Amino acid sequence: MARKFAELEAKMSPEAIARSEARYREMVAEMPLHELRRARGVSQEMLAKLLHIKQPNIAKLEKRTDMYISTLRATIEAMGGTLDIVARFPDGAVKITNFSSIDEGETAAT
Repeated sequence: MARKFAELEAKMSPEAIARSEARYREMVAEMPLHELRRARGVSQEMLAKLLHIKQPNIAKLEKRTDMYISTLRATIEAMGGTLDIVARFPDGAVKITNFSSIDEGETAAT
């Protein structure tokens, strides 16, 4: 018989709850694009309509290992988020800002 997590959590020690919450934060901090879409409650069809493309293109997009930053930004924004590009170094992190001003239709020089 399935039980609700709240029932199980009520029996957990504070340390176990803290470990569980830390693990949850780790899991949601990193996930593939398709899992992010699902976690946001957005279907491929809904996302395709928001991006004005066909659903099979969303399936292809989610399988890519490489894509334009503008494509990723549009996808994240269609799900209600924002995209930040951050470079992490041993002595600190730097937010890269030159990608934030790319407008629709604008192309980057190569």
